[in-house]
Amino acid sequence: MKAVAVLFRFQSLFGLVVVFAAAVAFSPSDHGSLVFLGAGNLFSVVRAISEIGVLAVGMTLVILVGGIDLSVGSVVGLASVGIAELLTARDWGLGPAVLLILALGLVFGLLQGIASARFRIPAFIVTLAGMQIARGLARMWSGGEGVTITYGDGPHQAPLTFSLLGERTFGGVVPIPALIFAGVAVLAVVGLRVSAFSRHVYAIGGNERAALLSGVPVTRVKVLVFGLCGLLAALAGIVHAGQLNFGGPNDGIGYELNAIAAVVIGGTSLSGGRGSVLGTVAGTLLVGVLNNILQLNDVDSNVQLIVVGVVIVFAAGLQRLRPASLGAAGARAAPAPAENQARKGN
Repeated sequence: MKAVAVLFRFQSLFGLVVVFAAAVAFSPSDHGSLVFLGAGNLFSVVRAISEIGVLAVGMTLVILVGGIDLSVGSVVGLASVGIAELLTARDWGLGPAVLLILALGLVFGLLQGIASARFRIPAFIVTLAGMQIARGLARMWSGGEGVTITYGDGPHQAPLTFSLLGERTFGGVVPIPALIFAGVAVLAVVGLRVSAFSRHVYAIGGNERAALLSGVPVTRVKVLVFGLCGLLAALAGIVHAGQLNFGGPNDGIGYELNAIAAVVIGGTSLSGGRGSVLGTVAGTLLVGVLNNILQLNDVDSNVQLIVVGVVIVFAAGLQRLRPASLGAAGARAAPAPAENQARKGN
């Protein structure tokens, strides 16, 4: 039973190891060297999944409390347009522009959290509407057209510093977006291990009523979680614009589905209360490695979609097979005695 518990707890890590080993086995060779294991290729994998990874971290928090956020892809488009407009058409400085876009994402997420948590509108409906609103705002802001980012010291040119988002560091090997993804992931992992906020998140997802009766500020925590998700979506939009030197109102379409896929593959339960950011990171890397090895072998892009879809279903199926005795990771955060005492007091 203990071995089964370990298997389910680290299913995403085991899956990543299996997919990585398969990628090595099926990697094409170039002058006797495996293309997949080349440093340039491996870091390209991380760079390719960096934006989705940042989104997936925020999505993990939302799903842990039993919610969902379908608006993050549209917020990426809104943020990419916004940062491009501010840096070029408006001639804003880099610092104020970034802060404004991050604040915009935070506020957008907080408003969705308020609508869902305080007014009891299902998160699916709220964020589905948010998806449309953010996309409409992006198109209004840009006039329905993409905004190209040019660099220099003249008017309508972005600071050269912003172009670093498309560059690599540490000898031209490690992409800057990969470092941003790693930083976000580390902060989230540490935060969910040591803070009282993390116990509240798991308690709400495990049993919202018990958490409420135990004194957990359910509404406040859920609103904050949606706010953080919106903030990270805006950050992903900034990274997106910096990598492409372009902000488009239609950018980010489908990103929300990719983020949810990474979370599910990472072992987080869609019903909430069970999962981890570390699992999400592994799930994101798994999808990135899988896509990369399929591309290296010239597999048709439509087949790639099918393969990833099968992996998602398989990961979700594993969750269904999880023994009930293992319980939810965060259920212990809401002590049963508090609920029992509250019932006696009624």
